[in-house]
Amino acid sequence: MKINIHHHIIFGIILLLLISCGDRKNKKAEPDVKGKEPVAVFVPQFNADSAYHYVEKQVSFGPRVPNTAAHKACAAWLENTLKRFTPEVIVQQTRLRASDGTMLDARNIIASFNPENRSRVLLCAHWDSRPWADHDPDPSRRREPIPGANDGASGVGVLLEIARQMSLYNPGIGVDIVLFDAEDYGDHEEGPGNNTDSWALGSQYWARNPHVPGYSARFGILLDMVGAASPAFTMEGTSMYYAPDIMRKVWNTAHRLGYQNYFLTRKTGGITDDHLYINEIIRIPTIDIIDYDPDREKGFFDQWHTVNDDMNHISRETLRVVGHTVITVVYETK
Repeated sequence: MKINIHHHIIFGIILLLLISCGDRKNKKAEPDVKGKEPVAVFVPQFNADSAYHYVEKQVSFGPRVPNTAAHKACAAWLENTLKRFTPEVIVQQTRLRASDGTMLDARNIIASFNPENRSRVLLCAHWDSRPWADHDPDPSRRREPIPGANDGASGVGVLLEIARQMSLYNPGIGVDIVLFDAEDYGDHEEGPGNNTDSWALGSQYWARNPHVPGYSARFGILLDMVGAASPAFTMEGTSMYYAPDIMRKVWNTAHRLGYQNYFLTRKTGGITDDHLYINEIIRIPTIDIIDYDPDREKGFFDQWHTVNDDMNHISRETLRVVGHTVITVVYETK
């Protein structure tokens, strides 16, 4: 993903977060942004240990850079894992041209639940890892691939655990989990190029060639870098421009669950990530839950695009907070 410092969007949206305690005795839930109270429903318990295991397994293959043996092996594992949870798994294989001319053997991996239900929710993350540690403090390592524990594997780990829960407890609506490839093959920071569209190649392809002709969903949630300790999930600008109601819905849910120290009401600038192309090309209102604070030196977590983005910096608690929030949104959507 790339910070879009030249984004043209004017963010003048007034945030209306309706946080209320509710009546505990009557077990009333907090009203959402439209003033309605979500109907009390069963929500499976998100297992952070399971999500952590899924993150760890991905990292164990090595950097998941397209055209490598580790990438191919992880793709097969992701496909087989999802097939344990639903028979409706599609691997969308294609060749994508990177901005440096490299042809990438890419695989978008898609798992569907309740495929006959026309009321659908899209959940997504990217599963590849960056081929260059171009923000590493050691200049000699800036051409090495990154492990991608937080930047890539964390979002996938959360979605795999949600998929496992949905295989046990039917969510009652249609859900599609899309794991995008070739998101992190954008131009090297020290190279001559600075092409925004060199990022998110797999989601660009899927948005133009969805796995189901005419595919649509009510809304989408993208997870990116959701595993570091002490994250700042701010109200990212591209999400607020294209899908403000969805962002408020998710943030209100997080606050109702007690996670206001993670899901901050601060508005931040737009980021070029997979959700940008989902919004612009296939026009599904999609938000990005992403750890981003412009006051940090890098904006993202300290190990972003370095060789130290490894399991030492993955927090089970952060995975739990994000997973609990997202699975609650899914099961409360009717």
